[in-house]
Amino acid sequence: MSENRPGSLTHSQFETLLRVSQVLARAVDCSQSLREVLRALEITGHLSRGMLGVVDPDAGDLSVHLVHGLEHEEFQAVRYQAGEGLLGRILESGRSCAVVRLGDDPRFLNRLGFYESDLPFIAAPIHVGGTLQGVLAVQPDAPDDGRLAERTRFVEILANLIGQNLRLSVEMTQADKSPDGERDSLRRSVRQRPGFGNLVGHSVSMLRIFDQIRMVSKWPTTVLIRGETGTGKELIANAIHYNSPRARGPYVRLNCASLPENLLESELFGHEKGAFTGAVNARKGRFEMADGGTLFLDEIGDISPAFQAKLLRVLQEGELERVGGGRTLKLDVRLIAATHRDLEAAVDAGEFREDLYYRLNVMPIVLPPLRERLEDLPKIANHLLDRLGGMQRRPLRLTAGAHRRLAQHQWPGNVRELENCLERAAVMSESGEIDVDLIRIDKGRERAGRRPAPTTATVAATANAAVNGPGSGDGIEPGGEQSERERVIAALEQAGWVQARAARLLGMTPRQIAYRVQILNIEVKQI
Repeated sequence: MSENRPGSLTHSQFETLLRVSQVLARAVDCSQSLREVLRALEITGHLSRGMLGVVDPDAGDLSVHLVHGLEHEEFQAVRYQAGEGLLGRILESGRSCAVVRLGDDPRFLNRLGFYESDLPFIAAPIHVGGTLQGVLAVQPDAPDDGRLAERTRFVEILANLIGQNLRLSVEMTQADKSPDGERDSLRRSVRQRPGFGNLVGHSVSMLRIFDQIRMVSKWPTTVLIRGETGTGKELIANAIHYNSPRARGPYVRLNCASLPENLLESELFGHEKGAFTGAVNARKGRFEMADGGTLFLDEIGDISPAFQAKLLRVLQEGELERVGGGRTLKLDVRLIAATHRDLEAAVDAGEFREDLYYRLNVMPIVLPPLRERLEDLPKIANHLLDRLGGMQRRPLRLTAGAHRRLAQHQWPGNVRELENCLERAAVMSESGEIDVDLIRIDKGRERAGRRPAPTTATVAATANAAVNGPGSGDGIEPGGEQSERERVIAALEQAGWVQARAARLLGMTPRQIAYRVQILNIEVKQI
């Protein structure tokens, strides 16, 4: 191991120390400064997958506090007892740990599930006032070149630098958990951290969704997540599971649209040996794998009517039989489903079973499209650039002109389209600064984005005007700038707040307008 003198540090390590010192010197929000430190380690120090763990003084174990590259919901339940795994050994010994190739060490537990097994691993204790407060763990982004001891010493220096900030960050987190500050804490965390993956924002609609996640996570209620493609439905499902009492249980995901019906049945319910050609062994299905945890079924609206009946039975009875088997299995699975389809219209068209619809739609969460929360766009763009900067090992920045250009587009492809646009701009930027000339939006998408995609209400209002003439419907104007909520309210007022009559005005069924009244938070007046 090299001596602790300036000559033992490389140029990139000096640059990293300077950047870390600057971050800590201007720190106001300790948790945010620690996130910036972990990001700096990856960009300039070539130390990826940074993790900070804190020692629980009462339990004596180590809990994961921050991870660069993972959201809080993905690691909040991860803990290590003294002597357990590589990190637990540091609790016992108080000394650093360095492994040449992580996959070769039998003590490696991989509870976070994102470390590379063929790369080195370094973890150093964080002491404050002579007491072990936590652990800093990183992974060099290249195989060992004989300088592992030197890098370990560098990580120890970094651990000493961030000790006080880690202690303050933990104290702030504990204070936020007090009952009086629970709601304010939730709103502060939404403003100060990236929220749930791509679902960054402080708009009223997003704060309401964060509240819904907090409430529904407590119970094993079935959740149906609605929203256009690219709005982040899977990220909401992740947040619900990892904030729930089932967070320590399995979390199993499946995209229903990616498999034909015969394979979907086997994939979900499992099969016995010899059940069909190629079934050489018995196999658990996703429902069995999720027993005691959560099953997330994406694009649930795309399954066939025949399979809908089989799924309904499992949801009603809480039990299933494997394909080709006769044994009934009792299961305890919390179901979260998602779809971009209008299920109410599918029910009315006979394409989706009404009883399954009601079984799934216990707790609906509706994600707004990006065009309806453009006030969140700057924060979302900066968050995505942070992730891209980590991948490219350099800082990225949008100019004011680029921000204005982004705000002029309606983003019919939502956050996914925005991410693609920014990644293309980042690749084309030599310096890391992204100006307006690098914001390239596909012309077809730009034309499509000038006006939001027509809703059922918009189409119906246009037809209504074609029959009764322009201006009919007391404000339900075709092509007007009203929101869907305003159009529904206008129809209800015209219909004397009789939903069935308002549904006819809008060309909807009573079920469809009742659903919109619910998700748009419309207070129905009693006339």
